[in-house]
Amino acid sequence: MRRHLAIATLALLAGAPATFAQQALPADVPSVSDSKVDTDTFSRTLVSANRFEIDSSRLAEAKGVAADVKEFADLMIKDHARAGQDFKAALEKSQATASVAPEGPPLLPKDQAMLDQLKALDGDAFQAKYIMLQTEAHKQAVALFSTYARSGDDPALKEFAKKTLGTLKMHEKRLKDVAAAH
Repeated sequence: MRRHLAIATLALLAGAPATFAQQALPADVPSVSDSKVDTDTFSRTLVSANRFEIDSSRLAEAKGVAADVKEFADLMIKDHARAGQDFKAALEKSQATASVAPEGPPLLPKDQAMLDQLKALDGDAFQAKYIMLQTEAHKQAVALFSTYARSGDDPALKEFAKKTLGTLKMHEKRLKDVAAAH
């Protein structure tokens, strides 16, 4: 009986991290396990996340971070500005009438909260939080773009997602290197 109880306890504990991880995601971000993301959610999330990437990276440049972190921030500004332009071009070819302009409305609450956290920090605390938030933001972006590229309902936006996914994965790899250095 004790053996069965121990096995049942281990099974429950093994599933706990996945349960907690899904609960930790804000309501406005599709879960990694979602098999489909609608065009409106994809567009709203993308525009806000893209603005967060650019705005937080401009903060990094202004706050005096390490040279490699500044180089990463410069890359974020350049690549995400281009992604915004590419998204705008994809919207023009799109069959969908996305309810979001590429310049977009205010940031989604989770992105605004992350940006506010960064604004309140300086020095090493800022740099550590910037690297952590960029890592989390890119993990969520890769999940969102992968899901939409696989199952999105608008061909032009699916193509945009597929094209941009490689850049996002490259950003994730660069972030791992930056995080390892700090």
